[in-house]
Amino acid sequence: MMATVCVALMGMAVTSCGRQVVNTNVSLKTAVDSVCYAIGMNYGNGLGTSLKAETFSGGQANMDALIAGFVTSVKGDTAAMKMELADVQAFIQQYFMAEQAKAGEATKTEGEAFLAANKSKEGVITTESGLQYKVLTEGKGAKPTAEDKVKVHYTGKLLDGTVFDSSVQRGEPATFGVTGVIAGWTEVLQIMPVGSKYQVWIPSDLAYGPRGTQSIKPNSTLEFEVELLEIVKE
Repeated sequence: MMATVCVALMGMAVTSCGRQVVNTNVSLKTAVDSVCYAIGMNYGNGLGTSLKAETFSGGQANMDALIAGFVTSVKGDTAAMKMELADVQAFIQQYFMAEQAKAGEATKTEGEAFLAANKSKEGVITTESGLQYKVLTEGKGAKPTAEDKVKVHYTGKLLDGTVFDSSVQRGEPATFGVTGVIAGWTEVLQIMPVGSKYQVWIPSDLAYGPRGTQSIKPNSTLEFEVELLEIVKE
């Protein structure tokens, strides 16, 4: 209850030159004053960090609009509200879903352009699915089937060269089923004889698609260096 009251106090504002601004010139005379100020700093720091990390295609975060929305809401000033409170959550969700979709389309276009240029480079082979690979070392062992489990060393990169995962850096090979990974991996593993090392480029629809992951943007084309060490026998 006290925290709620203190957060509400963050919204107290004065009018200056026709704008609502937060009064930052406050006196911390009591312990309640101080804890409210501390809570305000805590909320503000978290929100500020979030806004700096967030991407708005239309421009920088409008702090005046944010403060105005906060103040009218905590004061319950429905006459001054420019949106219906019941619509706020849906609006926020729709906005960021649209932003993510736009960013995903841009990433997909970038990947398609890269693959179109890459396929004509020396040694690059493009499969019917759109997967691309280049043989760095051709092994002489058996080729895995969909039912097999394999042990591999790999390094995964984004097109800008950022490494997002690497068994090589961890110093320990990975073991998994051939069909227990993204579609691009499933395909290329069945092309590679044991002992091979390939450079592989995987279109987004054979990777993580529009979902992406925590470290991979939606619709990203991925690059891997894959070394097939062995087919693991149970």
